[in-house]
Amino acid sequence: MAAGAPRVFVSHLAGVPVFDPNGDQVGRVRDLVAMMRVGGRPPRLLGLVVEVVSRRRIFLPMTRVTGVESGQVITTGVVNMRRFEQRPTERLVLGELLDRRVRLVEDGEEVTVLDVAIAQLPARRDWEIDKVFVRKGKGGALRRKGETLTVEWSAVTGFSLEEHGQGAENLIAAYERLRPADLANALHHLTPKRRAEVASALDDDRLADVLEELPEDDSIEILGKLKEERAADVLEAMDPDDAADLLSELPEADKERLLTLMRPDDATNVRRLLSYEERTAGGLMTTEPIVLRPDATVADALARVRQQDLSPALAAQVYVCRPPDETPTGKYLGTVHFQRLLREPPGTLVSSVVESDLPPLSPDTALPAVTSYLAAYNMVAAPVVDEGGALLGAVTVDDVLDHLLPDDWRETEFNPGGVVGGR
Repeated sequence: MAAGAPRVFVSHLAGVPVFDPNGDQVGRVRDLVAMMRVGGRPPRLLGLVVEVVSRRRIFLPMTRVTGVESGQVITTGVVNMRRFEQRPTERLVLGELLDRRVRLVEDGEEVTVLDVAIAQLPARRDWEIDKVFVRKGKGGALRRKGETLTVEWSAVTGFSLEEHGQGAENLIAAYERLRPADLANALHHLTPKRRAEVASALDDDRLADVLEELPEDDSIEILGKLKEERAADVLEAMDPDDAADLLSELPEADKERLLTLMRPDDATNVRRLLSYEERTAGGLMTTEPIVLRPDATVADALARVRQQDLSPALAAQVYVCRPPDETPTGKYLGTVHFQRLLREPPGTLVSSVVESDLPPLSPDTALPAVTSYLAAYNMVAAPVVDEGGALLGAVTVDDVLDHLLPDDWRETEFNPGGVVGGR
């Protein structure tokens, strides 16, 4: 749902079909999954419980939902078919929030929750439950008498985590606003038992971000305490180079078992990275840079650069290649930097502004040479190309820094000097 579009009451989503981009039906919505938050803040909507043809119920993250329209939900087409399992910090909206007895903050009157509304935050892909439709008077949702009204989420009480004390819930909610690196630092200083509880309650994408920032020993410990299917899901959500780094530290049998459980495309990317020496361009690179064909326009390139999930380093430039678009690509033609894109008319072909004078890195380029390359040419990312001229991936400056800093740098409390106010 685009920013500014009408909100959706969840009762209208129950049973609606879910389609992929080609118009094929994936399944039907059976519930919505939300994460409660402290301080009266509206719950964050994590995703949908979708019943597929086999009657299996799976989890569809909201990050994979591209449209909530009249009578249907549209997805990106990428659906994980593993069975949905509810986690401690999650609430089923239809199953657990509706028909609940809560109180109005203004006067303390007890009311029954008939429905709740979801809305997408402006300029973001996050969704929240922002409105509550309630009926005054005693009795459940089937009772017809009593005034009904729609109020803000903050106008009712009875949902909050403070009233329930369930495992790691409050801790997760308190950590919600932390950046992945700061959350990783907080987890590092927890006991192993508490760390495992928090990790198990995080959603896959959030846990993947945190594992990428944790010291290696902590990441291996957490991964080892997850169910193997969940561990594979989290590895899929990680950047391929980080997943490869983590898997390379596991015993061969464990590594192979997890790779087998991963989606074939994700596993293929990770296996390719594992085939290179760790401290080389091939071992450092990500296999998911922005790749465009020569006939793409500047407008196309800018649309790709705007994608929220991209790191700043990957969004700094696009790589122009002949088909296929997935790495390893067809012939690598050159790079277009973000600043150049901003200076060109939207309809300009990227092939007409491509920079091809800088030689790309080969996958066996050693780390010191990679570092020198980035420093010499003032770049935050560099293409990695094989002998046949195919783009294999891109090395970003953050991955290089990971290997240049001391081994224990992640275990040190980050406290930049000269920062006023601590924020």
